[in-house]
Amino acid sequence: MNRNQLVYTFLFCLATLSSHAQYQFSGHVDTQVIDGNVYLSVVEDYRKISGVYPEQILSKTTPDTTGYFSFFGNNLPSENRIYRIHVDTCNEADQNTSHFTSHCPNSKEIIFIANNNDTLTLPFSFDNEMFCKVVSKNEKANAFLKIDSLKHDMSFAFGTYRSEANRSMNSKKWFHILQEYGEQLHEPLAELYSYAFLSDRTQSLHSYYLEDLKTNPYYDNLLERLTTAYPNSQYVSQYKAELTSDKYIISENHTIKYPWWLYLLSGIALVSILGNFYFFGKLKKATAQIPSLEASLSKQEKKVLDLILEDKTNKEIAAEMFVSLSTVKTHINNLYKKLHVSSREEVKKLNN
Repeated sequence: MNRNQLVYTFLFCLATLSSHAQYQFSGHVDTQVIDGNVYLSVVEDYRKISGVYPEQILSKTTPDTTGYFSFFGNNLPSENRIYRIHVDTCNEADQNTSHFTSHCPNSKEIIFIANNNDTLTLPFSFDNEMFCKVVSKNEKANAFLKIDSLKHDMSFAFGTYRSEANRSMNSKKWFHILQEYGEQLHEPLAELYSYAFLSDRTQSLHSYYLEDLKTNPYYDNLLERLTTAYPNSQYVSQYKAELTSDKYIISENHTIKYPWWLYLLSGIALVSILGNFYFFGKLKKATAQIPSLEASLSKQEKKVLDLILEDKTNKEIAAEMFVSLSTVKTHINNLYKKLHVSSREEVKKLNN
């Protein structure tokens, strides 16, 4: 162990004694990024597992001359959470753009599960690659690396022969492999990692996910496991909201079900509206006919009509027009025929 590592170890022990620090995440970076910064982030949004998101960053440090770095403290949740450590050599000017777009072209990252009590190291792999191995007493820590290994095998299977038949066969096969493997790890956060990949709308497996969601109880069971393990976490609320939305998308009937009495009232209202249209239509038609009918009346018949509307009797009409009673009756009969009525009441209604 070199002097710098001794210093880090001493500082860690000192922090443990003075502030009861409970976690330490340490590792090495290679010479290509040794001049960069190393960031520790907590991932609460599983749709932002991979990438660079400034709002997720908890701490920043720089590697020593050997590439060694360390994060320690006691400010993490006691429950498992998703964490990311990434290193990049973006200068401050580049970070404003690269970190904002959640991507640094020269960054390298590793995703893992940890909590406030974990001691975790990220040594070089057997072929001296960084961020390819997680050493921790927390058996869940390297779950994401295991899933990534399966995803690598899937990519190889897809690439052996490019055809629609091969894609269709492998899509269905690997969809269930990834789903079942996530469940076998007995860690809902690992299942979320697989779920985020399988349900990603940009992935070819998304159509299988929507079809599987129609009949497979796995997704509701995952919600129960998440709620039990992490009842107050953002993971639960986000997953529940997405599941509700996707179930609505695949539902065959998107119509809203209203109570029966609302349909009854709607029917009555419709009949009333149609009845009003019919009544006003007839009234309008009859009203339009009155001028033309009255135009066909003779001068004497019009005089009789006016007197009828004044509630004059036949005798009063005869006296006022200086004609006989029989002449009045003849005028009235002709008036009824032309107006298509049969009584004085109908004549009055027609002229209201």
